[in-house]
Amino acid sequence: MKSQLISTLLRNIDTIARETHAIYESKFKKYKLQRGQFLFLTRICETPDINLQELSYQLKMDKTTITKAVQKLIAAGYINKNPDEKDRRISHLTPTNKATQIYNEIITEKNRITEICFKNISSENSEMLSKLIEIILANINEEWDLRLKTKN
Repeated sequence: MKSQLISTLLRNIDTIARETHAIYESKFKKYKLQRGQFLFLTRICETPDINLQELSYQLKMDKTTITKAVQKLIAAGYINKNPDEKDRRISHLTPTNKATQIYNEIITEKNRITEICFKNISSENSEMLSKLIEIILANINEEWDLRLKTKN
């Protein structure tokens, strides 16, 4: 007997994520932002002085992926990496002027895509969906945190 999905919800969310990322990447190609780097850039712009560990946790990505992306953003002149004054093992990330100049364009595009996604959905349903997604996110975050604890 073949196994079957109990729901295609996550498959659909995966598709939405891939399609929106493809749109973002084509839009931001002119800035030489590579695969998904705008994710890192927005988080760093929104949370100046964030450290690598916190960025890794927020984006739910391993530290190796974060480190590689950060190195590329530093090389491209989008962010600075500053050692912590008390603990030199910790580095803080800050956006450069180059990053803050394109940040608004990134947010404008993300808002445009959000409006497209919520077209023909009432504000009540949109609010309900947002609340349900927050619950789903909290549930999966518990699993993510558990995975991190068993890894260490």
